[in-house]
Amino acid sequence: MALFIPQTTTTVSLFLLLATTSFSLLHASGDKGHGSLVLGLAHVRAVSPPPRVAAATSDVIEPLRGFRDGYLISLNLGTPPQVIPVFMDTGSDLTWVPCGNISFECMDCDDYRHHKLIAAFSPSYSSSSLRDLCTSLLCVDVHSSDNPYDPCAVAGCSISTLVSGGCPRPCPSFSYTYGAGGLVVGSLTRDTLRVHTQSNAATREVASFCFGCVGSTFREPIGIAGFGKGALSLPSQLGFLRTGFSHCFLAFKYVNNPNFTSPLVVGSLAISSKEHFLFTPMLKSPTYPNYYYIGLEGISIGNDTMAIAPSSLRNFDPEGNGGMLIDSGTTYTHLPEPFYSLLLSKMESTIVYTRSNEYEGRTGFDLCYETPCSAGSCSDNLPSITFHFLNSVKLSLPKENSFYAMSAPRGSMVVKCFLFQIMDDGGYGPAGVFGSFQQQNMEVVYDLEKERIGFQLMDCASSAAGYGLHRK
Repeated sequence: MALFIPQTTTTVSLFLLLATTSFSLLHASGDKGHGSLVLGLAHVRAVSPPPRVAAATSDVIEPLRGFRDGYLISLNLGTPPQVIPVFMDTGSDLTWVPCGNISFECMDCDDYRHHKLIAAFSPSYSSSSLRDLCTSLLCVDVHSSDNPYDPCAVAGCSISTLVSGGCPRPCPSFSYTYGAGGLVVGSLTRDTLRVHTQSNAATREVASFCFGCVGSTFREPIGIAGFGKGALSLPSQLGFLRTGFSHCFLAFKYVNNPNFTSPLVVGSLAISSKEHFLFTPMLKSPTYPNYYYIGLEGISIGNDTMAIAPSSLRNFDPEGNGGMLIDSGTTYTHLPEPFYSLLLSKMESTIVYTRSNEYEGRTGFDLCYETPCSAGSCSDNLPSITFHFLNSVKLSLPKENSFYAMSAPRGSMVVKCFLFQIMDDGGYGPAGVFGSFQQQNMEVVYDLEKERIGFQLMDCASSAAGYGLHRK
């Protein structure tokens, strides 16, 4: 889940000492339960106003590729270009890539270690790569949660250059901590980013794009493209912070199919002609202003009456905790107790199939059922799930967004599990999360100009084909 937790120096001091040392040499020459992806929401204190970015004149259209339990966007960085796939994450701001094919180190990442998608950026191979300076507002931003000091003071600048604001030293190495316990350490780097414009064959160069060049991580083997509202985020640096973006996630059954991708649209095209969508307002968290919150009023199971959600899922407490985070970096929807158990109880009373204790124990999901499947047809009577968001939005999920076949059919049945999870964070941060698995088969619009989020059920494969993203 996307909650970036500020850490004291003592918490990560040993890791930082080792990682910073190895990373300096490089530049000189979550519990992921159930296999789910959990990325981080950055808790960033208020900093100086972000640097002015000229409004973009051409929309960006990029393919997203399903990988494991998330969606990858390929970053085209450097001169000559190096293509680095990273997870798209609406729950954080920082974009970072692994740096150094040999020297990049990821602790507790054995499950990914030999996967061919793991690619690293080599700054020494790019003629346009530069370290960001300590005077940069983005340097202040990336350090706003890991230490309270002026980055230029940490970099060892003299008193005279601190006063004048003209210190030429590079931005010090940073640490960035994610909610599931992931940690990355690296340095802020600038280089040329190339993105695809609306006319699919054309590209646009974004000079001096700022990102983290990461040499060491803990449980974070693949980079992340931050799509939050902060100055460091990818939409912000592209000049679309006051416009918006949209995505249409293909079902996970397409994960291993290289011919199908999910469309990501950034710019006015993403929000134009969308008035028929179901729009719910973005809520403003006083503690996490850079991320996307919506208000949940309740959930309906089948034709049953709506179960009223706790007020914490649509309001914030004085410390800024609460609200429902919508997050592409969290795989499954998370709900707090006792609301979660109430939904499970309603579900159990509705479903007539036999429970599969074997698969519940094997997967960790709370409700798994043996559903009928014969002659290649696996139809069932599992109930529909409808989310009731603020502004009278009723979003009925496609059935495959709630229940998923955990294996191939065996005989005349297949086991399907309910892919929601309990929110277990001690009341810190968001009260719930609307995850990417429940966002499949629909277009989700982030209208930053009108501060609202829209939903429309859609055949995302056809949508991608309309943008020319599928291979012939």
